[in-house]
Amino acid sequence: MTTRNLVLIVTVFLSLISCKKDADSKKASAENTTNLPNYGNVDLNSVFTKADSQLGDKGILTGYIDQYYKKIWEGGNLSGGILVAKGDEILYENYRGFGREGNQMPIDKNTPLHVASVSKTLTAMAMLKLVEAGKIKLTDHLTQYFPGFPYPNVTVQTLLDQRSGLPKYEYFIPKIQPAPAELSKPFITNQDVLDMIIKYKPDLARDTDTGFMYCNTNFAMLALLIEKITKTPFPQAMKEMIFQPLKMEHTYIFQEKDIPTAAQSFYYGGNRLYPLDRLDLIYGDKNVYTTPRDLYNFSKAMYSKDFLKSDLMQMVFTPYSNEKSGMNNYGLGFRMKIFDNGEKLTYHNGWWHGTNSVFAHLLKSKVTIVAIGNKYSNQVYTALALSGLFEDFPVQKDKLHSVMNDNKDTLNAGHEVFGE
Repeated sequence: MTTRNLVLIVTVFLSLISCKKDADSKKASAENTTNLPNYGNVDLNSVFTKADSQLGDKGILTGYIDQYYKKIWEGGNLSGGILVAKGDEILYENYRGFGREGNQMPIDKNTPLHVASVSKTLTAMAMLKLVEAGKIKLTDHLTQYFPGFPYPNVTVQTLLDQRSGLPKYEYFIPKIQPAPAELSKPFITNQDVLDMIIKYKPDLARDTDTGFMYCNTNFAMLALLIEKITKTPFPQAMKEMIFQPLKMEHTYIFQEKDIPTAAQSFYYGGNRLYPLDRLDLIYGDKNVYTTPRDLYNFSKAMYSKDFLKSDLMQMVFTPYSNEKSGMNNYGLGFRMKIFDNGEKLTYHNGWWHGTNSVFAHLLKSKVTIVAIGNKYSNQVYTALALSGLFEDFPVQKDKLHSVMNDNKDTLNAGHEVFGE
């Protein structure tokens, strides 16, 4: 082969590579194009300083987390994934189990799992992006958007901070007599929930804005508001506003079309499938399917000064339920534990059928903790106690000590001790 021919071949090869890169770049650009307010201005590679990722006793801490994993996850035959990161560095990550019946879909870092009520944090941030863009106000009443909505005092903020007093859809719908036509369908939609609220006007569970009451209906209504404001189906709106801009490549909103391929959830203590029911396609309050790594991207973005305007970001982690003194409180789409020493743990847990999940976003230490289990077990919630390794959360330290020393009361209390 002559030198001239070799040069020609190399030139053609490089040209093909360049064309492919251009095509890939154009494809990525097209995929990320949206007219919706979004988090595309957050640079995930420049959120943290070097100091944010430094940890003097890293080896000891990661060894301790590994002991925790072996004792609780492997010892308890849990299924799913766990990730602990500080700043830009993933300190610990592990996966086990299967996503589908018959030991199909081995779970790894790219396997989307249902995170149940952790979905509320993402729904809340989408709504706040619309608030930041001036598309809606926190003080707006739902009656402005949903004609016939029977509760005039319910606002966008009372949905976000769980103070609306709305009845829980999973409780009031089965009590309607005679059974509404919507219940003859295999799956109820968010619009069905709104229609039944307007038609049947169930009593408020408590007067609006008189206190905290955790309620899935709040976030189902927020999803409908997002659809109405953006004129875009919620799954697509979330993709354009959050998932694509933050490179959450394995994240989506579960829909009926995903049933044959999505990861499934199972009963505790075995591999019996937890069957879907008619409430399983309602979204906003649940139905984000994602991975620990994708949630880590979301957490990283929330540490960025470009995520939301500072006044809105401050509101996210402000406690709004102070009528009754205590450790537990709620912000805008986030739970928090406020300890006697003044420290604040910000997080959200999730539970739905066979799913248990933990998402901790530690404000001081820049630590993210994600745990997702798809074989129902309260022990998944013990991952929140790992927060005591990084910040001065006395109760969490005590819980972690109990977990690692086989305190059966702590392990069995699960949901009650660690909280959904």
